[in-house]
Amino acid sequence: MKKLVVGISGASGIPLAVRLLKELKKQPDVETHLVMTRGAEMTLHQETPYSLKEICDMADVVYDNHNLGASIASGTFQNDGMIVIPCSMKTIAGIAHGYSDNLLLRACDVMIKEKRKLILVARESPLSTIHLDNLSYLSKLSGVVIMPPMLTYYQLPQSIDDLEIHIVGKILSQFGIELEDFKRWK
Repeated sequence: MKKLVVGISGASGIPLAVRLLKELKKQPDVETHLVMTRGAEMTLHQETPYSLKEICDMADVVYDNHNLGASIASGTFQNDGMIVIPCSMKTIAGIAHGYSDNLLLRACDVMIKEKRKLILVARESPLSTIHLDNLSYLSKLSGVVIMPPMLTYYQLPQSIDDLEIHIVGKILSQFGIELEDFKRWK
């Protein structure tokens, strides 16, 4: 069974996190471990009709972001990697500079030190030089993948759902998980 840690930070794009959790829930061989920032909880209410409980129910295990003693804060916790979706520039800065003052940041720090896959679905536009420097630095670290949720049109999307599936499909393919509705370039 694969174990994936999912972090949700306070950037705009919470519907992508919801789509990711829904798609992972359909995978019987994947166990999800969720941690959310306070900013994510606030953005959840602005961008979706879901309650915090409904989001938490989509994951197998949920952690309090203030619990730095949680299992995902240790390199001894075996897992296949982590996805931070959406990933705010504040979170990017914390990861890039080792500022692990909450569980989400500490779990990212663990992924880096253990050289596990860490997908950062970075959300911001336009990007400042500081953002670009932090993203560039992180992209050079083993296992770190910067994957902004860029729209693509070669799959001929007919809805926002189609766009979300494509972005989430690209993310999950990094872990060898194929979504039924994901359309690759042909």
